[in-house]
Formats: sequence, C-alpha cells, structure tokens
Amino acid sequence: MMEEGHAGGKGRKGFAFSEMCLLHETGGHPESKGRLRAIVDAIEGTRFSGPLEMLRCRSASVDEVALNHAVDYIDQVKSLCEAGGGYLDPDTVVSQGSFEAAMWAVGCVLDAVTAVMDGRCSSVFCAVRPPGHHALRSRGMGFCLFNNVAIAAKYARKRGIGRVLIVDWDAHHGNGTQEAFYEDPTVFYFSTHQSPLYPGTGMAHETGKGPGLGYTLNCPLSPGSGDEEFCRIYDEVFLPKAHAFRPELILISAGYDSHRLDPLASLRLSTQGFQGLASRIAELSKEVGAPIVAVLEGGYNLSALRDSVIATIEAFP
Repeated sequence: MMEEGHAGGKGRKGFAFSEMCLLHETGGHPESKGRLRAIVDAIEGTRFSGPLEMLRCRSASVDEVALNHAVDYIDQVKSLCEAGGGYLDPDTVVSQGSFEAAMWAVGCVLDAVTAVMDGRCSSVFCAVRPPGHHALRSRGMGFCLFNNVAIAAKYARKRGIGRVLIVDWDAHHGNGTQEAFYEDPTVFYFSTHQSPLYPGTGMAHETGKGPGLGYTLNCPLSPGSGDEEFCRIYDEVFLPKAHAFRPELILISAGYDSHRLDPLASLRLSTQGFQGLASRIAELSKEVGAPIVAVLEGGYNLSALRDSVIATIEAFP
C-alpha cells in the first residue's frame, strides 16, 4: 500500500522517488534508468506490513549541494550537461538532463532527512540516481556526480543533529563519503566492501585522522564472501561500535551490487542477507532512537535489485 503526502508520523515507512531522476540518460551503461523503473514497479505491486508513504520531492539548491561540493565543480557538471553531455571520467557519463536529475536526487534525500527529523516517518528509502558515494568534493567518479549521503549528513548536522552514522553496504568502497568525514568525530562511517575492487580504498587501517580517528570503520571482504561473513561482521564488529556511538540519525548507502547475482562484483549476499542487515540496523534504530534514511547506490541485476530493495523496506521500522 502506498500513500501520498506527509500525513502520519512515527512508525510509518517512507519512499522517496522522482521521475526527474530518469532524466540521467546513460545509454547502455549498467547504471541505467531501468534500475529505478524496476524498483518503482515492484513497490507499486507490493503490500507491505504497514502503509508506505510516498514523499513529495524537490530539487536541491546549489547551496545545499555545496555543503559537500565545490561550487566550481557544481558549475562544471552543469556546463557539461548544458553542452549536451560527455564524460566526467571513463566510467561516468552525463547527458543533457543529468544535472537536473542529480539535483533532484539530492533534493529527494534531503526531503527524506527532513521527514524523519520531523517525526513524519521512522524510515525512508530513497530510490534515486545518479548514485553518489564515490563523488569527491571536486570530482565525479564511479558513476557518481554528487554525494547524496554526504550532503544529507552535512544537512542534518546543520539542522541540529549531533551524531550521524553512515552504513555503506555497497560492494565498492565509498571513497567520497569516507573522505568527506575522515577528520570528523560527529559522523561515523562504516563500510563493508569487496577487496580488491574499484576504487581501491577502504583498507582496514583507514580509521580516520585527527579528531576523526576511530570514526571510520572499514571491513574489506574477500571475493565470494556472503551472508555468513556479513552477519558476523555486523554482529561482532559493527554493532558494538554503533551502540557506543549513539547516533541520532542513520544513513545507509544502500548498494545492491553485493548481491550474489550482480555482474559487477563477486560478493555472495542473498536477498535474505540484505534483509538480515536491514533488520539489524532497524533494531539499532529502535534501541538508540535514531531514524533511518537509506539511499540507493549500486546494484545492476534488476531482479536482485528489485527483490532486495523490497526486503530492505520490509525490515525497516
């Protein structure tokens, strides 16, 4: 069941999506608009255990994107798109509509943060693209233009949230997110990812710097790692540290290329495995009183992506 508007409150699941995110045309690229269509079609055909509220979204402002990105870089992306598109790097293509799509992606995520901060929802899943966790302050890379999760964390901090937890279960390490908060003790970044794999960062010894030392936790996994390895890391390594951190907001870089069917990585998480990870984060959310905003990152097998997103939302509070 999906309802529009912002009526409701605590305990209600939310879903953020905008058709504007489909303006990012990538041709035969694995990061295609078909990913969002598969998710939205599945959402509309699913009856969840409770009502799912469809959030009305907006485009972000340049000032909001500039919470995490240099204005010169934002202008560069806009100019390239206005000129008809091109490549930010060999992996990262943009079209005429990509800048607008990316601004709406950020806006959807910020609206989701507002919804959970205001108590309208306990959790929101954001089906947005382009993805973001590889994007650096002045550089797009790895299919990513603007770092949706990093912007959301800085937006939440600006609005008074004291401590933000970022969980990144994408198969690829979120180098852009790590860099944004590497010296920041108010944002705890945790990542499980395949190693070796693009972008080559996220080693276990990368734990933060200066006042941020100890607030980055990387758990690289060997190819072939699956449900058992992920669950052990969450239970034995991550959750004790997350409880000690006592986050006020939980953001998830929800990449589904860790699924065993995904063509771009070699991890072996099942759909039930993703539900298990989401359930653990849901329990953490309830115990510390921190709402959840999950933001789509990777995931390129459409059936695995669709089923895993549904399983994630079902597990959320």
